[in-house]
Amino acid sequence: MSKRITLGSGHLYLIPYTDTVPETSTICTEENRLGYIKGGATLEYTPTFYEAKDDLGFVVKTIITDETALLKSGILTFDSNTLQKLCDTGRVTEDATKKLRTIKIGGISNATGAKYVICFHHEDPIDGDIWVVIVGKNEAGFSLAFAKDAETVIDAEFKCLAQDSEGTLIKYIEEDNTIVAG
Repeated sequence: MSKRITLGSGHLYLIPYTDTVPETSTICTEENRLGYIKGGATLEYTPTFYEAKDDLGFVVKTIITDETALLKSGILTFDSNTLQKLCDTGRVTEDATKKLRTIKIGGISNATGAKYVICFHHEDPIDGDIWVVIVGKNEAGFSLAFAKDAETVIDAEFKCLAQDSEGTLIKYIEEDNTIVAG
């Protein structure tokens, strides 16, 4: 069996986490799109190990002590509602008369502790689609750069949290037409 070559970016979706992770078909809908992305998405998984060994190096035991996982992506299309999902202290209000939407950011007493189910969907009509599903929240803050010769892109960094009783940080799902039903 040959392994796939993954080319291209994808779509980023986000819904509130309510103690269960729904199927990707429920998450990956237009109304749940966080925004169109620029620069793709990067998934990082970093384990931490502890190694115990005797002074001469004859006896060694290594165990995993911690895991960190991050999903990073640049968000090209956004509004105040998007920013609210990226900022735990964000509060959005709308004034229909003036046609204004306002987000207030800051004030740690306004933190909601909201967690989200985030799904990155990479479409591949040849090898099959890939979905990366995490539960997490943006813990990197954000910056908005308004430049005369470049689009504004928010670099979001979602820290993965356990999504089930097994401690799963990342669910990587891939279509594979070579799997035979048995």
